[in-house]
Amino acid sequence: MRSDTEPIIVIGGGLAGSEAAWQLARRGVRVRLVEMRPGRTTPAHRTPLLAELVCSNSLKAMGLGQASGLLQEELDRLGSVVLAAAKEHRVAAGQALAVDRDRFARAVTERLEADPRIEIVREEATRVPRDRHVIVATGPLTSDALARDLAELTGAESLYFYDAMAPIVEGDSIDRSVAFAASRYGKGGDDYLNCPMTREEFERFYQALVSAETVPTREFEEERVFQACQPIETLAAKGPKTLLFGPMKPVGLVDPRTGQRPHAVVQLRREDEAGERWNLVGFQTKLTYPEQERVFRLIPGLERARFHRLGSLHRNTYVDGPRLLDRYLRLRRYPWIQLAGQITGVEGYLESTAAGLWAGLNLALRLAGRTPDPLPPETAVGALVEHVVASPSKRFEPMNMNFGLLPPLGVRMRDKRKVKEAKTRRALEALDAWLAAWAGEGAP
Repeated sequence: MRSDTEPIIVIGGGLAGSEAAWQLARRGVRVRLVEMRPGRTTPAHRTPLLAELVCSNSLKAMGLGQASGLLQEELDRLGSVVLAAAKEHRVAAGQALAVDRDRFARAVTERLEADPRIEIVREEATRVPRDRHVIVATGPLTSDALARDLAELTGAESLYFYDAMAPIVEGDSIDRSVAFAASRYGKGGDDYLNCPMTREEFERFYQALVSAETVPTREFEEERVFQACQPIETLAAKGPKTLLFGPMKPVGLVDPRTGQRPHAVVQLRREDEAGERWNLVGFQTKLTYPEQERVFRLIPGLERARFHRLGSLHRNTYVDGPRLLDRYLRLRRYPWIQLAGQITGVEGYLESTAAGLWAGLNLALRLAGRTPDPLPPETAVGALVEHVVASPSKRFEPMNMNFGLLPPLGVRMRDKRKVKEAKTRRALEALDAWLAAWAGEGAP
């Protein structure tokens, strides 16, 4: 299948592809990383950098009390280049691992460019090679030509859902006499900017939002929005309480002008260390561009906001993993072809990175003549892979990492916090045991 001098092809230079290439290269495997940007781009990308973050700049909550924190810890122990760059270029965001997206992507790009075992080819891949080892990590915005080839390769109908991006505003256009710096309950310092609303201001904003014009879905596409990325106007259509108990909840915050809790709050999270750009947290949207500017400028403190990027909705592509993939993320019909990242049916930056890491790591071990055991399902990474390849649901859907994916403990506990702590301990012990057996000292 592969000669000793033939590089492994990795298609796609996003989080998963970059991570897969890194895992292969650090174990002595030559890699040809094929990325179509900047020659051809997507509606969501803005730069030619590898590992560009196209939606939020947050890699979710830190700390082992959180499922995302457990996943971060596992990626760290597995030697993730993505997590290392994220930690180096973190920006203040309370308990969240948010990054300066440009510095983060540049750091990943420079590390891969500097590795002599990685050749980066800037061209569009329109077809998956059938006769050699390849990792397809083209992500949620797979080009039409390659998506058609994947559909032919898998013999399956394309599956897709829609993902929405939130607007980003210029920091110097925010009225700081209105917006105040604070984190909920004082946790994490004053990392967020908060735009407070009175009841009257919220009701005026809400009415404008639910009556605003949206970008229509094309006739031949059924709109299926991933639950965690629903547009703000979709949430608002369910009633004002959906916002007040969701992205605009005011709990844990006090407006310093009044000394009282606001009726509603819009939180802004910094996009860069200097605070030159701020993301409207939870405000993913498919409103038309003129409507976004009109409606979002009704938010107190954003009346004169300049938008660095307006929100948008785009199609994400993924395959029917339980039918098509094995626990090494190989196509069952073509076991020398692996998929990685969101195209497998994981959802989120960390989850995509984890799938890319596992694809690259297990392929490197197999090329060295060591076929590793699958990662234990008690681990966060192993549980994600298990969901992708063995989900019992009749209709397979993407999934973020959560403690519910981990197997039950086998003992009854009423305290949810203690359940999470026990599952976390078990996960890290299982991962350390796997590392000692398969990827510890002496691994290629």
